[in-house]
Amino acid sequence: MTQSIEKTGQTTQQQEAQTKAAGEESLAPQGVRIMGKWSYLLAWFGGCVSIGTFAMGSSIVGTLNLLQATLAIAIGCFVIGIALTLNGAAGYKYGIPFVVQARGAFGFSGTKFPGLVRAIPAIVWYGFQSWVGAGALNAVSASLFGFESIVFWFVVFQFLQIALSTLGFQGIKWLENIGSVFILVSLVYMFFSVINKYGDEINANLVGIEGTWGLEFWGATMLFLGIYSTMMLNVSDYSRELQTGMKRGPLTTLYAMSILPCTLFMGLIGLMVSGATGHADPIAVFSSAVDNKPLLIATLLFITFAQVTTNVLNNVVPPTYVLMDVFKIPFKAATIIVGLAAFLTFPWELVKDESAAGLQVFVQTYSAFLGPIFAVMVVDYYIIRKRRLNLEKYYDENGAYKGVNYAGFIASAVGAVIALYFSTISWYASLIPAGVVYYVLMQHWGPCQRFKE
Repeated sequence: MTQSIEKTGQTTQQQEAQTKAAGEESLAPQGVRIMGKWSYLLAWFGGCVSIGTFAMGSSIVGTLNLLQATLAIAIGCFVIGIALTLNGAAGYKYGIPFVVQARGAFGFSGTKFPGLVRAIPAIVWYGFQSWVGAGALNAVSASLFGFESIVFWFVVFQFLQIALSTLGFQGIKWLENIGSVFILVSLVYMFFSVINKYGDEINANLVGIEGTWGLEFWGATMLFLGIYSTMMLNVSDYSRELQTGMKRGPLTTLYAMSILPCTLFMGLIGLMVSGATGHADPIAVFSSAVDNKPLLIATLLFITFAQVTTNVLNNVVPPTYVLMDVFKIPFKAATIIVGLAAFLTFPWELVKDESAAGLQVFVQTYSAFLGPIFAVMVVDYYIIRKRRLNLEKYYDENGAYKGVNYAGFIASAVGAVIALYFSTISWYASLIPAGVVYYVLMQHWGPCQRFKE
């Protein structure tokens, strides 16, 4: 009997491995995990080269000096590392994705709410970063061939990313691991090129100013943290791919150290070049910062490549899993729908040549809703369920978790209202109110009791 069970388990894992190799993914508990710790670190490293980080650096020009900005980024990355470890623990232990993990806190039907809250910013970021990548391709095309049409390159670039996304996590793994070396070299080169060209302006406009250690400083930590607040929510989508055996301390360090280099380089580059030139558009900035034509083309191609590595990991998987959960469609079809939806986000409106304020408001707003959901899920896993999940309930659509758990909704709403009131530090402000309200309702409100283990 035991041999029969073992044989069945081996057959299931073989089938899952074949499915993943074919580019399909499943919401079922993960049996085949394809990433070791170094592969996982490189995947996060490659997936965090967000031009949004550049824009956040641009948005704090005149508020913080260079030292304060550096510390704000470092603090934000440290908080991110802790948050990813906390909320990714369920996915790491049980192999379940975010949309399944949320069923206990929100119910089967209610999971659509955190799913959509996570999916919408991902699709907007997808469109925005594709527009930036298209701008870089357009600049290369104009320089080499004299052909300019950002709309044309936007369409071409988006369809290229859709094709890459259909390869699933196997494709994501190799794309991120191979690309991370190129990304690191390019970031170091761009950082020192900016210092070399704009050293005097940087010293006068960023080093020599007083800045502030007050609310604006902590607001800046949240801006850099807020870019990753989306991933803090659905980190189980990735941690379920990590091979077991890592403890929480080393895992936190892995997250923080994979995110810190890219965030620090991109944030400071954005701060320095915008402080020196007054431009927030990264394509315009780098076009003026790099005098050598071959190096400029290499830099622009790096910007393009960085958008691909970030999009396929961070902005395709979350909404794809949401579509798979809500509409019961396969992974590849869902990635295509997500890619087409990114065309409708009007990304050119988020960052204009004169200002990155639109993107800053966008990050602050969606962080106000993501923070409370994060708090609810952490309280649910660690305090309500004490890190023990009954997976049968999480996959039984007509069982105890059927319908909506209103404790999750009410707690998220309370946290969001408070976060919007304290918009500068929205993510931080939402955590305690949402977590406390959720705990009290789960402990004392009758309709929520069937959702407890």
